[in-house]
Amino acid sequence: MKETYRESFPLPPALSPLLEKQGEGFLMKEGPRVLAFYGEMGSGKTTTIRALCKHWGIEDTVNSPTFSLINEYRIEATGEAVYHFDFYRVADSTEAERLGVTDFFYSGSLCLIEWPEKVSSLLPSDTVSIYIDEEADGSRSFHIK
Repeated sequence: MKETYRESFPLPPALSPLLEKQGEGFLMKEGPRVLAFYGEMGSGKTTTIRALCKHWGIEDTVNSPTFSLINEYRIEATGEAVYHFDFYRVADSTEAERLGVTDFFYSGSLCLIEWPEKVSSLLPSDTVSIYIDEEADGSRSFHIK
């Protein structure tokens, strides 16, 4: 699914499957729940994650954890933990594995990952990949796999 979008809020309709809170939606599935956000610097990865968190009822300040590697947020209604990773400064998957990130990926908690290409060998096989491209006119294209 590919869609061009010009606003940062509300979220592009292409992301609506990730917003389901009932039934067989992503938030309700068992096992690893990992969203991997691919895009160049400034493409909108953090902005998209911030919008998803807002939609899910996270009231914490959502910032990219570029220096801390991971931020933890809580969905207010359920108390569920959501983990936000930024692997931009990680050298490779070996370094990330030593830090114990796979424990989070396979915990069943929702994990939102920026720069997942740095840790691709560690990601669960059912990771949802979201590709964000900035178009010439400044809009964003989203492609979900």
